[in-house]
Amino acid sequence: MAKLTMVFGFVLVALGVTVWMATGRVAPTALIPAWFGIVMMLAGALARTEDAKKRMLWMHVAASVGLFGLLLPAIRASMALGQARSTGLPLAHPDAVKEELVMAVVCLFFVIMCARSFVKARRSPGV
Repeated sequence: MAKLTMVFGFVLVALGVTVWMATGRVAPTALIPAWFGIVMMLAGALARTEDAKKRMLWMHVAASVGLFGLLLPAIRASMALGQARSTGLPLAHPDAVKEELVMAVVCLFFVIMCARSFVKARRSPGV
């Protein structure tokens, strides 16, 4: 699961850097997914240890970062979409909303995979 965490982290870094570059390198907030991804990659790297307690700690850190990476952009995007819908005006920053939705979906898949892994580890004998 640690390697998969690093892959998801890399996907978030790629998302942030790609959107930042595509939008003219104007808004540093486009790099927010990259920061989440860096933390996830670091936690995944630290989870690659033989010590089960440390591995469990770092995977829970990564899962928590993934959960925040799901909730925060999903809330922001839904608020922006709701405001645009209620006022009838177009989205102020459509690229930001798209990036938030993509980040939320990526993190959703990661959190689901973490939860399944945690349940499987809990049910396996000897742990």
